[in-house]
Amino acid sequence: MQPVLIYTSPLCGFCHAAKRLLNAKGVSFTEVDVLRDPNRKDEMIARANGRRTVPQIFIGDTHVGGCDDLMDLDRMGKLDPLLAGT
Repeated sequence: MQPVLIYTSPLCGFCHAAKRLLNAKGVSFTEVDVLRDPNRKDEMIARANGRRTVPQIFIGDTHVGGCDDLMDLDRMGKLDPLLAGT
């Protein structure tokens, strides 16, 4: 299983939806709250090619994008292989 990192903020409904999907799949992830640790927001923006909104999701070295991107990968059947590293 690839490591999953998700940059979030506590009041973001899209963040909660993305975490629900990952939890439903039994995927463990590391969560970085950019409101609690604002210095990490600059890190997120740099890693996400300038994207400033949360969530920003990374699976292994792959920048997935936001919640809609994660959901699209799942609908297309591409999320599970990405998580598995295949």
